[in-house]
Amino acid sequence: MNDLVASLGITNLSKSQVSEMAKDLDSMVEDFRHRPLDGGPYLYVSCDALTMKVREGGRVVKTSVLLACGVNAEGYRELLGMQVATAESVASWTGFFRDLKARGLDQVFLVTSDAHLGIQHAIGEVLPNASWQRCRTHFAKNLSSMVSKTQWPTLSAMFQTIFQQPDTAAVWDQAREVVAFCQQKFPHVADYLEEALDELLAFTTAPKAVWTKVWSNNPTERLNREIRRRTDVVGIFPNRDAVVRLVGAVLAEQHDDWIQQKRYMSLTSLEQTRTVMGTNIIDVDGDDRVQEAA
Repeated sequence: MNDLVASLGITNLSKSQVSEMAKDLDSMVEDFRHRPLDGGPYLYVSCDALTMKVREGGRVVKTSVLLACGVNAEGYRELLGMQVATAESVASWTGFFRDLKARGLDQVFLVTSDAHLGIQHAIGEVLPNASWQRCRTHFAKNLSSMVSKTQWPTLSAMFQTIFQQPDTAAVWDQAREVVAFCQQKFPHVADYLEEALDELLAFTTAPKAVWTKVWSNNPTERLNREIRRRTDVVGIFPNRDAVVRLVGAVLAEQHDDWIQQKRYMSLTSLEQTRTVMGTNIIDVDGDDRVQEAA
C-alpha cells in the first residue's frame, strides 16, 4: 500500500494514515466504477487493455485491465469503466460490456479498439447496433512486422495515403489502390489488408470532422502512459484489489480533467451521427466547429 500511495505523489505518512487513505480511495473508486452512465447516449466508445502483474497463489501472474472511454451527449470525454480480468477473452469483454450496458451505456455507434481477443464477438453480442473500428495505428504495427525494415518505409507511405483522402469515396478508392499496389510488391500483405478493410475503414460512416478522433486509439495513449507511470512505481501488485484501487484513482482523476476541458466533439457532429444511425444518410464532409448549447 505504501507503494500505491507513493505512486499518487504522497509520502511520509504513518501506517494508520495510509490505512485511512486506502479506505477513502476504495470508497471513491467503488463509487466511480459503479456510477450510472447517465450522460449518454455515448455514440463513440474506445476500448483498450493493459497488462498488470499481480501476486496470486504464491506466484506472479499477468492480469488484463479492461478500459472504456466514451463521448457523452454534450461532446465531452468520460472514463466509462474498468475491470480486472484474468485474461482477454470473449467472456471477459462480454462481461465488461454487459456491466457498462447495465449502468446505462446504450445507442453506441462506433467502438474503436485494437483487435483484442474476443472484443468483436463481445460487441456483436452486447452492442449489436454498433460498428467496430479497428485501430489504424495498431494495424500499421502489424503490417510493419510483415515486411523487412527496408521495405517498411514504402509500405508505410502507401498505407498512410488511405487516410489522407478528402471524403469517403476517395478513402475507399485509395484503399483499393493500395491493395493493388501490394498485390504487385507484397502479395501476402495484400490479402491481409484487403480482408481488414471493412473494420479498418469503419470510421468513414461517421462525420469527417471526427475521423481523426475515432480511427485509432491514439487519443487514449496519454491516459495509458499516465497509468503506466503510476503503476511502474508498484511493479508487482499484491492483489487485484490493489490494481483496482490505483488504476481506478488515476481514471477518476483523468475523468474529472476531461469534463473540465473543452468539448471533444461538437454538438453538430453528434447530431449528424444520430441522423446516420436513423437514416444512414450523413454529411460526412461537415465541419466540426464546436457549438455551445443554447
